[in-house]
Amino acid sequence: MARGFSKAIIVGNLTRDPELRTTASGTQVCSISVAVNRSYKGNSGEQQDQVSYFDCSAWGKLGETIAQYAHKGSGILISGRLEQRSWEDKEGQKRSRIEIVVDDFNFIGGGNGGGDFSGGNSAPKAAAAPADDMSDDPIDLSEIPF
Repeated sequence: MARGFSKAIIVGNLTRDPELRTTASGTQVCSISVAVNRSYKGNSGEQQDQVSYFDCSAWGKLGETIAQYAHKGSGILISGRLEQRSWEDKEGQKRSRIEIVVDDFNFIGGGNGGGDFSGGNSAPKAAAAPADDMSDDPIDLSEIPF
């Protein structure tokens, strides 16, 4: 029997603030929902917009980092696997959903809460180096320790 494989890569904005919980075994898990916008030309030639919403879960340190630095509207790129969960609700109805289990992520967009993918990184920015520290001297490769 062939071995299965699932991979999802999405870029979008958080629809709500991350929700960080701790399991009974003490593992942290962060739940987020990501909206992914798509524009296309319809049959009539007019521009159409479509939004898809994806539930994601990030475990351990990944989840802690997302919960600490992201908030509603933050831009994020997520790479992960698809996983189906099943359960019974309070009325005894069988429910299931497919979510993305985060393997890796990058914050994208501006650092001031806008998630319009304007470039940059939402991580804190380092102070700019003074202009006199910048030089056009060639790099001496013998000084590199590796």
